[in-house]
Amino acid sequence: MKIVIIDYDVGNVRSMINAFKKVGVNPILSNNEEEILSADGIVLPGVGAFAHGMENLKKYNLVEIIKKYTDTNKPFMGICLGMQMLLDESEEFVNTKGLGLISGKVIKLPTQNKIYEKLPHVSWNEIKEKKTKWNNTILNNVEQQSDVYFVHSFITNLDNEDEVLSTTVYSDYEFCSSIKKDNIYGCQFHPEKSGEIGLKIIENFINICKENIK
Repeated sequence: MKIVIIDYDVGNVRSMINAFKKVGVNPILSNNEEEILSADGIVLPGVGAFAHGMENLKKYNLVEIIKKYTDTNKPFMGICLGMQMLLDESEEFVNTKGLGLISGKVIKLPTQNKIYEKLPHVSWNEIKEKKTKWNNTILNNVEQQSDVYFVHSFITNLDNEDEVLSTTVYSDYEFCSSIKKDNIYGCQFHPEKSGEIGLKIIENFINICKENIK
């Protein structure tokens, strides 16, 4: 089992590495093409601004490598900014092109309730099923309305609602909190900071990688 966490100098990945170790996998931190393409599963982490994230992916020549990897149909998971960059573009600060692996746009999280209008959205919050069933996904055997940990001001607005795996409500606005498109997964929340539920999600991703090897 070879899990690679993509290293592109965006965000502290130590907690991600530790979370994988807790469920029995020692991941590799790398931006090397051979390491990435030979992996059984890839994680793209990230915090901060969309434009900076894409700039660093280009700096390390990772854009085409990531696209090559996802074409193999092996499991891939983006976390927070890593999920947002899977989309076509983002309106954060300046309009910036993303990886274009999932059709949609990253927009600012609308705040509709004056009591909860503060951004960023930094809190534990519930996830619930949308259209796509959670069986055999990264949310397999996760209970509805489970609390996970969020830190973000922008969200993914997908063109295809069938690719929305879960939703969450903040300031009376329901947004996409995780996605699934074929072998590609994404979490707007941080599973590595979400306690036992987060570790279960990481373990589910590992199990998907194992099944794909068979």
